[in-house]
Amino acid sequence: MSQIKKLAGQTAIYGISSILGKTINFLLLPIYTAYLDKEALGSFTAIYAFIAFLNIIFTYGMETTYFRYATGKGLDPQKVFDQIQSLLITSSLILGALIYFSAVPLSDWLGYPGQEHLFKWAAWILAIDAVLALPYAKLRKENKALQFAMTKLLNILLNVGLNVFFIVFCFHVWTGDIFPSLRPLVESFYVSGWGVDYILLSNLIANALMLPVLFKLSGKFIFHIDKNFLKPMWHYAVPLLFMGLAGVTNEVFSRGLFEYVLPENFYEGLSQREAGGIFGANFKLAIFMNLVIQAFKYAAEPFFFNQSSDKNSPELFARVMHAFVIFCTTLMVAISVNLDLLGKLFLRGEGYGEGLYIVPVLLFGYLFLGIYFNLSIWFKLTDQTKYSFYLTLMGALITVLVIFLFVPMLGYLGAALSTLVCYFVMSVVCFFYGQKFFPIPYKTGRDLFYLFFGFGLSYLGFYFKFDIPMLQFILKNGLVIIFVIVVLFFEKQEINETLRKIKSIKS
Repeated sequence: MSQIKKLAGQTAIYGISSILGKTINFLLLPIYTAYLDKEALGSFTAIYAFIAFLNIIFTYGMETTYFRYATGKGLDPQKVFDQIQSLLITSSLILGALIYFSAVPLSDWLGYPGQEHLFKWAAWILAIDAVLALPYAKLRKENKALQFAMTKLLNILLNVGLNVFFIVFCFHVWTGDIFPSLRPLVESFYVSGWGVDYILLSNLIANALMLPVLFKLSGKFIFHIDKNFLKPMWHYAVPLLFMGLAGVTNEVFSRGLFEYVLPENFYEGLSQREAGGIFGANFKLAIFMNLVIQAFKYAAEPFFFNQSSDKNSPELFARVMHAFVIFCTTLMVAISVNLDLLGKLFLRGEGYGEGLYIVPVLLFGYLFLGIYFNLSIWFKLTDQTKYSFYLTLMGALITVLVIFLFVPMLGYLGAALSTLVCYFVMSVVCFFYGQKFFPIPYKTGRDLFYLFFGFGLSYLGFYFKFDIPMLQFILKNGLVIIFVIVVLFFEKQEINETLRKIKSIKS
């Protein structure tokens, strides 16, 4: 019980910072939908999907490898950090240079002729992100959750501030709405036609400013590469590269390919890129689930490795999974039944609300991504990371198949289904293989009941309409209460046992 309490405490710190950070970051969505046209937002959706994909390639599983070799292999943690960080710096500069000097053909190939600066900036963003990955991982390993959280929050504040400066402040100064005396200064650097350009530039500047901060917090570092020392880590990490791609494969294909697969004039009055902007804006509403999963991942990965030597770890991991399913399913229902309010709050531009109906599917898909992360611990602890490649390849093939089959027929919903189907199938296959190599007594039947019962309530609440707004709000959120009551009914035995243990400890 104390171990789960410790994990919950760490997750809470990561979660609070993620919630605060993502909430602040999420405030950019109304700005984007108000100040950028749908085509610019479509470009933002597509480019950042590919950045997410390449970000995994730039770090190629070395964060998890660091946790494994700095905690469970009897090696000097500082030497492991120095070696892996040296390797990441070297590879990031090489990969970043390849993209930077290929910016012109990339921009032409992806449909952004004359905008090669976007891909040069993306190269720098990717390189800096990879270099910062291990210092962040070291803070997590050393249980410095507060420092980790504060630096993440600082980065987001810088990014949001720069976005507001370029997209809102400079625009209104340039048009003469505010501070007309500053217009000559703003005109010297402001480009009125830029949209996604300023999003990338803000990201680049904010990330660059974090380099000295993270290097200071992570402590001493000596650049050195020992091929023999790194060789087993490399073999461990390469399959994890493909596992990491599982988390972004669907985003790349569903968001990055959406505008290319969607037939022309599928949505009347919208180009494919404009429809991609609407899809991307609604995709962002699923971030509420994703940030919880991200917070859990930050805390759980070092936790799982630290507990792996305990003989009771399988039972502990099963309890963690059960608690995760209950919490995240409750969150899914709560978000889904209030999507009408969230849509009005965050999707300010005309026409964006047309895609709200796909958000429950996306939330359910992300929930299964979190379940997959829980399940995948078996091949990390048994050094069977090759299975991550097989699972990721399978997920990618399923995603592509669903995209090409259903987007031409269902549009937004077809792309959203690729998220759900991909992560659901990956979770099922990972579960069955995991039980062979590292049996864990999951409460599978009860967890599946909560998941599908919660998903049913989510869509019931989303489509429920009533003429009186306040009564509609009460009835919709009553479904959340119903779900909680059902959980309490089935969990009453475990709750009573926990209360008894607490009383015995106090006495």
